[in-house]
Amino acid sequence: MRILIAEQQCATYAALLHEAQPALTLCPAATLDQLPGLAAGCDIWLGQPDLLAALLRQGLRPQWVQSTWAGITPLLAADLPRDYRLSRASGIFGELMAEYLLTYLLAHERQLLSRMASQNSKRWDDCLPGTLAGRRVLLIGCGAIGQQVALRLAPLAVQLVGVASTAREQPPFLQVVGLEQLADQVAQADYLINLLPDTPATHNLFDRRLFARCKPGAVLINAGRGSAVVDDDLVAALADGQLAAAVLDVCREEPLPAGHPFWQTPGLLLTGHTAAPTLPGPMAELFLRNLQAYQTGQALRGEVSFARGY
Repeated sequence: MRILIAEQQCATYAALLHEAQPALTLCPAATLDQLPGLAAGCDIWLGQPDLLAALLRQGLRPQWVQSTWAGITPLLAADLPRDYRLSRASGIFGELMAEYLLTYLLAHERQLLSRMASQNSKRWDDCLPGTLAGRRVLLIGCGAIGQQVALRLAPLAVQLVGVASTAREQPPFLQVVGLEQLADQVAQADYLINLLPDTPATHNLFDRRLFARCKPGAVLINAGRGSAVVDDDLVAALADGQLAAAVLDVCREEPLPAGHPFWQTPGLLLTGHTAAPTLPGPMAELFLRNLQAYQTGQALRGEVSFARGY
């Protein structure tokens, strides 16, 4: 059984997998032009969805694809086949995402950016900071990553409310409501954190109508997908004071074009899609666990339903 590794860090992945299981036949691609020739002889593909989608478009067919990304949007294009098993990176991003969100939640409460501006202008800034204790945090997306984030935020005495595809009980959330109740929930939230995947139901979710319902002083953090936010509506919401601030890790187009208004929007911080990067060590461990499951006919962790899109 030959395994294609289609990754920018293919040499690192190959070394980790070989160390763990020396008997594996690994085919790492050091350059893009090597991929098609190697893929033709491999039933299992491990790698980036953008690279693997290009191989599928060339008529190459795997039996199983393990994505190294949590998002698998490139592999869901309408012109691509769906007659193989697909699993996404799952269960390895929760801690990283929690650290990212805590960074910017605390930075907002402690007025980090305004204090830096005060220092640059040689102005003593003794404004009192806020605290996360008692803040109502709306986590929009309560899957594996959202659950890990919630577990790490709960000890800070925040009020955690979740939004998912359907309502359910899910500790440590005070409640988890269905997506149809999002507009009602934003009116009470101090922080709106989007962790939703890219599906038709999440496109343009954050638009001017939703922003108009937001509580004065609310902050939006988008670490899900850029397609969830209507760009012009966000710029207007910040300009009109409907939102106090926004932190965007993801955008509709990446890298962001030089002329995009986000670059110069007051109150908006861009973090360059760095919230929860795939680390080769945990990803290699996940792949090996899924490889064993695949070989024994068991369910794969993070297995994707093409019908649902995640």
